[in-house]
Amino acid sequence: MPQQTYLVTGAAGFVGSRLSKRLLSAGHRVVGLDNFNDYYAREHKDRHLRDLLPDKNFTLIEGDLRDAAKLSSIFAEHKPVAVAHLAAMAAVRYSVEHPLIYGEVNVQGSMNLIDAARLNGNPRMVLASTGSLYGVDTPVPFAETAPATQPLAPYPASKRAMELFAFSFHNLFKTPITVLRFFNVYGPQGRPDMMPWQWTQMILRGQTLKLFNRGEIKRDWTYIDDIVDGFIAALDRGFDWEIINLGCGCPVSNIEFVQTLEKILGRMAKIEDAPTPPSEPLITFADISKARRLLGYEPKVSVETGLSRFVDWARFERAIDFD
Repeated sequence: MPQQTYLVTGAAGFVGSRLSKRLLSAGHRVVGLDNFNDYYAREHKDRHLRDLLPDKNFTLIEGDLRDAAKLSSIFAEHKPVAVAHLAAMAAVRYSVEHPLIYGEVNVQGSMNLIDAARLNGNPRMVLASTGSLYGVDTPVPFAETAPATQPLAPYPASKRAMELFAFSFHNLFKTPITVLRFFNVYGPQGRPDMMPWQWTQMILRGQTLKLFNRGEIKRDWTYIDDIVDGFIAALDRGFDWEIINLGCGCPVSNIEFVQTLEKILGRMAKIEDAPTPPSEPLITFADISKARRLLGYEPKVSVETGLSRFVDWARFERAIDFD
């Protein structure tokens, strides 16, 4: 395949950096955009970039989705054939405390990006969304046809709003857009605010983990490489308009998740029961039949294997204190 140019927003983040690495490994040119906000420490993003910056085909631009003029200039200069939109304010719980920025970045910022694409050749776009937008009113497993009208927190609400605006652009301007709803992504290079990182650190420090609903809350943990496989397939297919779940399709309870970590770490966790916050659904569970049909998607990595790889990576990188 000839070399192509891709714009990856959030390229210094967890999924964005791993997607960029895969595109570079395939011989493509990647223009990476990131605003390096202070949601988590810069050192983690610098680590994500370590295997990207030496590549001559990687261009890093520091910029913000809220800067519409800058976005337009990036499209005009680099002329990407496709856009992988991963930049966002993430995390359900953080959004409860800081709701307004989720509208600014995830809704208005995404609109700025889609509009810049429209004005510069309408390249195909793949937007990262979230399975947490299904809320509590959706039967399991969650299918893409569900209305998803009752998200429980500003983060999933902002992603659902992004999807609706994206469809309006597709409808009016024929912008080719695929929306991928991620489910509980984890693995090496993960963010320090994510549960696998937090719980590993707390178990090693002997700190008490608060598990909601006696640990019976279930999450559809999806390994980073499986997510990247699905994203690459969506970029390659270039649908006119689709919404597709990317999950593992096999939810694991939080207590099982912690027990797996205990085995890997050789340490017992201190656990305390806690009431479930109104921002947390009792289960996330992706119906991935559409991803299988349209993308040839097939998750390969179990939670046991994925957590072992994460712990090995964290120990090697000294990202977590194991002493």
